[in-house]
Amino acid sequence: MKLSTKGRYAVMAMADLADAAESGPVTLSDIASRQSISLSYLEQLFAKLRRADIVSSVRGPGGGYKLSRTPTQIRISDIILAVDEPLRATRCSEAKGCLSDGRRCITHDLWDELGRHIYLYLSSVTLEDVLERRLFGSAAGATGRLERPVPRGLGKPGATEIHAAE
Repeated sequence: MKLSTKGRYAVMAMADLADAAESGPVTLSDIASRQSISLSYLEQLFAKLRRADIVSSVRGPGGGYKLSRTPTQIRISDIILAVDEPLRATRCSEAKGCLSDGRRCITHDLWDELGRHIYLYLSSVTLEDVLERRLFGSAAGATGRLERPVPRGLGKPGATEIHAAE
């Protein structure tokens, strides 16, 4: 599954906003400049973020946007869902399966479960976690090493290769 630019840019812009918010409201043109994102695209994203009550706007001189909640209260999944980014890995629609006759494909449950794991992970990460850079290596586990199964036909059945976390 690959997040579209909509979800990635929304998270980037929100992290920028949260990081710069100490000095007051932040303009979208400042975020656009720092993050190399189109101003008109940010305007569309922030309209959705405002409707979801994740940000609020401040009018007038010195105006801009500010967070509606603290960074510890804003989950990454909240941001992505606010901009209408789907968090599913299947190609099925809600109404029918992915095959031409309306059935689900044989791998549907695999991709559906992956989408659930992605959602659970993004729900466990807050904007504060991103700002404080608490995520690097979090998937490596307690040992700081990644385990990768040995491809079928190589090594012993069920063997695992250990690699240092990158």
